[in-house]
Amino acid sequence: HGCCIKTLYGIILCSPSPSLLGFLTIIYFYSPGYPFPTAPPVDPFAKIKVEDCGKTKGCFRYGKPGCNAETCDYFLSYRMIGADVEFELSADTDGWVAVGFSSDKKMGGDDVMACVHDDNGRVRIQHFYNVGQWAKEIQRNPARDEEGIFENNRVTCRFKRPVNVPRDETIVDLHLSWYYLFAWGPAIQGSITRHDIDSPPASERVVSIYKYEDIFMPSAAYQTFSSPFCLLLIVALTFYLLMGTP
Repeated sequence: HGCCIKTLYGIILCSPSPSLLGFLTIIYFYSPGYPFPTAPPVDPFAKIKVEDCGKTKGCFRYGKPGCNAETCDYFLSYRMIGADVEFELSADTDGWVAVGFSSDKKMGGDDVMACVHDDNGRVRIQHFYNVGQWAKEIQRNPARDEEGIFENNRVTCRFKRPVNVPRDETIVDLHLSWYYLFAWGPAIQGSITRHDIDSPPASERVVSIYKYEDIFMPSAAYQTFSSPFCLLLIVALTFYLLMGTP
């Protein structure tokens, strides 16, 4: 009671037993051209761990006191991984978020890494160089292992770049200490536009990638009573209200 089967290549094979027929069926199933199951989906973006700040990575937070990577106006972390520095950036924007490496805390002549949300919903890591107040995109991009996400009206990304690079005017060596410039803003068709605030925050002092700190900077909304003038004004108003007018 044998039976025959015609293979994908037109060859007719006969089997005297059901077991051999089953074997040939397996061969036919895996013949070239048969669609294999699709690959598993890529792992989703891993949440930024703020509990590691000041311990296994350095962090800067700008915004409301106590904010984290999902609630700060701006968030940045950095940590050494072998010969690379891994950066994580996040900002309350639908456009772009960036960090600049500067020698003087002022915009101009700075190496800038930006995560840009484009019209297709992707977040791309781009390299810029500040020429005065204008950011020029540089095709030579030191970023690798790039990943990013746009979610809950936030642009968040993660990437690595080498600590040491061949001498290049637009790419600084991160083993040296630099002021960090923090900026974010809208994008039009995947191109960055002017940052959201007139004077973006910057680190108070130069940053060493070998020193992990957790630094908080209050945004303008939470700096109202921080200056000596404002404190003096509060004292004067309080005294006036308590004493009353003559």
